[in-house]
Amino acid sequence: ADVVLYDKLVGPEIVDYARRDAERIYVGKAKANHAKTQDEINALMAEHALAGKRVLRLKGGDPFIFGRGGEEMDYLQARGVAVEVVPGVTAAAGCAAAAGIPLTLRGTALAVTFLTGHARDGEPDLDWASLASGKQTLAVYMGVSTAATVAGRLIEHGLAAATPVAVIENGTRPEQKVVTGRLEELPQRLEAAGVTGPALIIIGEVARAALEAEVAAELQIAAAALPQAIAV
Repeated sequence: ADVVLYDKLVGPEIVDYARRDAERIYVGKAKANHAKTQDEINALMAEHALAGKRVLRLKGGDPFIFGRGGEEMDYLQARGVAVEVVPGVTAAAGCAAAAGIPLTLRGTALAVTFLTGHARDGEPDLDWASLASGKQTLAVYMGVSTAATVAGRLIEHGLAAATPVAVIENGTRPEQKVVTGRLEELPQRLEAAGVTGPALIIIGEVARAALEAEVAAELQIAAAALPQAIAV
């Protein structure tokens, strides 16, 4: 690539694979802090491509699952720019595997639903009743800031408050952190652990083993901190 536009979720080790003389443009987005707007990103890609350069739009994860890849492809093709999409591993699959949490489990979770906790105008317009029913795993993208709303809506529509949840922050990266808990305490667990994102939230029975392992570890730490009686 002659020009590389890369996201916040892309580790520096990946960006370093670019040619030494390639132009690198950071276009990362965080909540209320966008290096470039989506319109600016689209325009930059088109500008460089139409100037005859080979442009790489580098994303962390899967560009076609909550990654705006479809919008960007449409924008470029409408301007006569040829587009090749290189498949990525979506965050739900990558992060869950890195944390040792299966997304499906025979007899426990027979389906997986990807949903976003973020919407342009606030709360996402989702079929909460459907999401709260049946044996399925919910993988919530961009849900840290709306965790209380997501948990509340699911419980309100019938999902058990004690349903296990696992939050994977910076999944697959060296600083990965996994926080577990019950659905009813999701916002409090996120706050106590200082999770700010990027993070994936997994809701469902598939997270029970991770929850029980964390509880056991916490009990072991607590027990080790107790005064020890010495018999003489």
